[in-house]
Amino acid sequence: MMKPWRIAGINFSHMHMGDLLRQVTEHTDGKLVGICDADRKAMQSTIDALNIPEDNVFTDEIECVKATKPDLVILCPPTGEHADWVKRIAPLDVHLLVEKPFAASLVDADRMIEAMRSTGKQLVINWPARWDRAHYATWCLINDNTIGDVIEVHHYGGNRGPLYHGADKIEMEPTAEEKQSSWWYSLEAGGGSLRDYLGYGVTMGTWFNGGKKPFDVTCVTTGTKGLEVDEHSITIARYADGMSKFETRWGTFTDPWVHQPQPKCGYVVRGTRGTIASYDYAETLRVQTDERPEGYDHPVADLPVGETNGIEYTFSRLNQELPVEGPLSTDVARIGQQIIETAIQSAAQQRTLPLIDR
Repeated sequence: MMKPWRIAGINFSHMHMGDLLRQVTEHTDGKLVGICDADRKAMQSTIDALNIPEDNVFTDEIECVKATKPDLVILCPPTGEHADWVKRIAPLDVHLLVEKPFAASLVDADRMIEAMRSTGKQLVINWPARWDRAHYATWCLINDNTIGDVIEVHHYGGNRGPLYHGADKIEMEPTAEEKQSSWWYSLEAGGGSLRDYLGYGVTMGTWFNGGKKPFDVTCVTTGTKGLEVDEHSITIARYADGMSKFETRWGTFTDPWVHQPQPKCGYVVRGTRGTIASYDYAETLRVQTDERPEGYDHPVADLPVGETNGIEYTFSRLNQELPVEGPLSTDVARIGQQIIETAIQSAAQQRTLPLIDR
């Protein structure tokens, strides 16, 4: 039996921190030893929900790590602060799991990679879409060559808005003032639907297409008057063998985990010999192949043992002394960040741009 991995959760700016810490407490390989946020109130709902002892609650991150000696730190800061937080915690001899998206820019993503390079520890980028059974089933069919080589990925992703739900998807009704004061609606902090959801589309899309990069990107955005960030974006990426489209939306008619909106949130993947429609939380995929062009419903199976969520997967890889793979790896996530960076600049310059690299 493996020893429990000691876990600390630092910075509660992203509502997914509560979900991730709950996953830690539910897993036999995890022991939650500390939580930290400069604002004590930001942690209170998690303290109450998980019955966290007061001795394990901190408001200074360095004190938290030194006192609790975690093996893995979960970071959930605003996107624009990801690189600063990774650089701050990386020297403390811990693995790091950063909640999506990867970073606010390609420069920041590379700063994060560089900060971890000499530590011998892993940097994990947690994309919750990886744990959707339908999307994992899609990758399995692609990996089995069911539809041939992937030449198109179409993604529509979003929800009613980031302030309309908290940890464990508890519904909320934000005011205009709350939007104005939230980092989610701050350009400097890395807010906006494009930065929130394009990463899902292009990172999962890169996983689906085997790691291919586009040669150019075009993006347009729009938003609500008075807000400085977008609430709707469409990105077109052209590859040597095809073209893909990624759409992000804050303001869907319904949240997809309650009722699928129209258009449905999820992915449609076209290959050289077939297609797959994979919608968020679906129980079946719709598949077409050369042999069955009329299409059929493909049942969605449970995720493999050790891969039901980001925490379980990370523990499994650490126990086996294996690197994380797929969307959680910095290799795949960095390609996604390149596309995001190019899309952001394309929207600002209102023109098509070649894929940015540095």
